[in-house]
Amino acid sequence: MTVKDIPAVDRALKKEFKAHSAPIIELIEAQTHDPFCVLIGTILSARTKDQCTAGAVRRLFAAAKGAAFRPEDLERLAVDEIEKLIYPVGFYRDKARHLKALPKVLKDRFGGVLPNTVEELCELPGVGRKTANLTVAVGFNLPAICVDVHVHRICNRWNLVDTKTPLETEMALRRILPVKFWKTWNSHIVSFGQTRCGPIRPKCEGCPISRFCAYTA
Repeated sequence: MTVKDIPAVDRALKKEFKAHSAPIIELIEAQTHDPFCVLIGTILSARTKDQCTAGAVRRLFAAAKGAAFRPEDLERLAVDEIEKLIYPVGFYRDKARHLKALPKVLKDRFGGVLPNTVEELCELPGVGRKTANLTVAVGFNLPAICVDVHVHRICNRWNLVDTKTPLETEMALRRILPVKFWKTWNSHIVSFGQTRCGPIRPKCEGCPISRFCAYTA
């Protein structure tokens, strides 16, 4: 696959994506239109299936005192209460501690305002580049490339990049991927990776990307 193939690949991915449910983070954004809620959902979604994340988000957001879930709601909840609300998401105890610490860090470093850059979001507890990029792209609707294991694996499988880590993949994609594809690249490839192009025995027969792909199952 070459850079000139990207528009055609994106069209094929978009068509494939429409056949499957939207990722949980996009559903949260559609329901709340709130970057803070998107951030919380993204933190909870790490190493967790969408169905489990959806339940945890629903229970946690139901604890809001006002119309929307705010940092003040996390301040009010004890860590063990947060744990009970978000269980059984992956690493729920660690995530509960991060969520409890989040309001204070927001106040101390950012005046209580959620930042909209990847670098600043990475200063928040429990937030790495994947979470930060997804929050920027989905929550703030700004250009960002979220690279998870699916994006890293598949872009290397396509020979679009030649990288060893997700961070290297992100930096390579920032150089070669047209900005107009940044925000949707993750959701399209993640869906593709979950349903067709898995790490073991990908379903190459009938794949809409096969003519661009260097991989042979």
